[in-house]
Amino acid sequence: MAQYDTVRRAGAGVQSAEIDAGLRAHMNKVYGLMSVAMFITGIVAYFVGMDFARATAGQETQIFSVGLLQTMYTSPVRYIIMFAPLAVVFGFSAMINRMSMGTAQIVFWAFSALMGLSISWIFAVFTGMSIATIFFATAIMFSSISIWGYTTQKDLSGWGSFLFMGLIGIIVASVINIWIGSSAIMFAVNIIGILVFAGLTAYDTQNIKNTYLAHAHHGDTEWLGKSAIMGALNLYLNFLNMFMMMLSLFGSQE
Repeated sequence: MAQYDTVRRAGAGVQSAEIDAGLRAHMNKVYGLMSVAMFITGIVAYFVGMDFARATAGQETQIFSVGLLQTMYTSPVRYIIMFAPLAVVFGFSAMINRMSMGTAQIVFWAFSALMGLSISWIFAVFTGMSIATIFFATAIMFSSISIWGYTTQKDLSGWGSFLFMGLIGIIVASVINIWIGSSAIMFAVNIIGILVFAGLTAYDTQNIKNTYLAHAHHGDTEWLGKSAIMGALNLYLNFLNMFMMMLSLFGSQE
């Protein structure tokens, strides 16, 4: 009997070690996918934004024509560019289970490029030093919160509904403020938004971890791969929104 208990404990220890190794690999994949998406977003935003800055300065653009840039930034098309990523997120979340893992990853990369187009205006408005400084500040803040969400023993599942309501409130207030143009509303949205997306970062990180632990023993690599993509998308959006809100609050304009 004692020998059986020893073998059982040894087997449980091996299984636990395998899960820990698998979890580390899964989280590394999530953060890796997120990092590549951020790189794509940054590249697209930089080149399109700098083109727009040249166009507004009366200089020759390198990628787009002046007419196309004016259409993108000054006509109603800008609202399509602004809200298209939100539509893609909802559509992607609803359809990812029907996609192959390869297709889902391609859609994720395409979405990150679309986000780069959506936020490219920041390179025509804010100084490069300001963008870089706030990006690194956001990265430190995001990393700290995500590590806490991963390591904490506190159950964060109860935060979900509260944070979701906060997110809906931010979206509604932002849309209304497009027509009102109130600086006070924008300031409040940015402050509350940073708190909400910080909370979502911790919540999503713990959820990614718990989802893996609940399904790892099934051995469904396709499902786990798509789960990593969805996790990367959630963390990517949290980071990007925190960055944009901090830039709006603390960024130095050209």
